[in-house]
Amino acid sequence: MPKISSDTLWELAAAEVHSRESGGAEDRDGGEAVNERTVLLMGSKAGGKTSILLRCLDRDELSKPTLALEYTFGRRARGHNTPKDIAHLWELGGGTSLSDLVQIPITPVTISCLSVILVLDLSKPNALWGTMEKLLQAAQAHLERTSSQVQKSKPGVKHQTPSHSAARVLPKDYPDRELISPFPVPLLIIGSKYDIFQEFDSDKKKVVSKTLRFIAHYYAASLVVRMFLMLLQHISVILFFLFFFSVIRKTVSSDPLKPLIIPAGSDSFGQIGSPPTVDVDITSLHAKNPKDLWKKVYERVFPPESTNEQRELKDPAKDPQYSEPQIDAMRAQKDQELEQYKRNAAKSWKGLELET
Repeated sequence: MPKISSDTLWELAAAEVHSRESGGAEDRDGGEAVNERTVLLMGSKAGGKTSILLRCLDRDELSKPTLALEYTFGRRARGHNTPKDIAHLWELGGGTSLSDLVQIPITPVTISCLSVILVLDLSKPNALWGTMEKLLQAAQAHLERTSSQVQKSKPGVKHQTPSHSAARVLPKDYPDRELISPFPVPLLIIGSKYDIFQEFDSDKKKVVSKTLRFIAHYYAASLVVRMFLMLLQHISVILFFLFFFSVIRKTVSSDPLKPLIIPAGSDSFGQIGSPPTVDVDITSLHAKNPKDLWKKVYERVFPPESTNEQRELKDPAKDPQYSEPQIDAMRAQKDQELEQYKRNAAKSWKGLELET
């Protein structure tokens, strides 16, 4: 058997990477290109991301707390004897505390076929804006850095840049084209725990619903706010679009006192209206731009959590949702022993200093 040199292996690896970057991945049997998508699911801590993902993949599994960043995949056949499209699914756990991990699924190879799903817990409106803002900023910043890296890549390499733009979502004559700031890749915003949210005061529900509509339209995103079972029925169409570029049905429901479903490009600032003024004097807010105005109005109604309350644990080992009683008890015992050892060592050093 002939020996394969390391140079040959490196050449094969380089050719494989180049083939993927050039969109040349083909099914070996039929020669037909395989469509691969990458989806990043992020959002509120314990907001129902895993449950939504499992149900949409038709997996009858018990959802467990997501540890940091977890990966799974889904496949769908286009037809008989055709290659299956593949969706690489990444779920970011920990709310906003692990937002730096978005750099793992967002790479020069995946950026051209990436979609983002943001799940916001409606039962905790005081944390909603902060969660949305931090996660979208983290993802957008890394998307822009990655896109810049791709643009600076070697000449001759086909650039993999985000293809999502206002042109894909809004018609050329749309009145809000110059006012929105489309997210670099397709974005779906999901409002979870509607069963709790629907019991809120009607004025507060209007504030949350209209704010979500503004944010979704500002980023040219799709918005779905539904009861869990209804949510699965309605978002499946949008999820298949995000996963496999399927066609979205333009079903629209925008009543702020009812569940929402608004595909990207189906809303407008005119239809959304001005921020709901619930005991708020807009003229006194001194906002820098429309988005800042909506933020100030929202946070007047739902003050953000205090710094101490919203400080999330950076160490997952100290997070209650990952508790292991026996291991944690042993760890606590060892920590006590370590502290006792440090105190004894300090006393020994002090004794030596006195003797000298």
